[in-house]
Amino acid sequence: MVTSNRRLDLTFAALADPTRRAILARLARGDATVGDLARPFRVSRPAISKHLRVLERARLVRRTREGRVSRCALDAAAMRSAAEWIERYRAFWMGRLDDLKRYVEQSPTTHTTKERS
Repeated sequence: MVTSNRRLDLTFAALADPTRRAILARLARGDATVGDLARPFRVSRPAISKHLRVLERARLVRRTREGRVSRCALDAAAMRSAAEWIERYRAFWMGRLDDLKRYVEQSPTTHTTKERS
């Protein structure tokens, strides 16, 4: 459980940054070089490499070398674990909201100020 908690921490930390989310969105369309990934951002290539290292540590991205070129690919397995974690809490809260709805619908109606007049 500690390992899975650590993995979730890394995943959510990686997803917390808008640049990293944009990189993942780009990689969802297909593999790309680091240069391709850096192009739309107004940050240096070393800054993109730092973002990629965070994504690699979270196991969201795999990077391979082809000569002098680094290619990146999305690895969605870690995101699946995060989605499963979120789904458990979504189901919990939806159940709680359903309970609240039933409670409100079963409660005796209260009189409005208009009815009291």
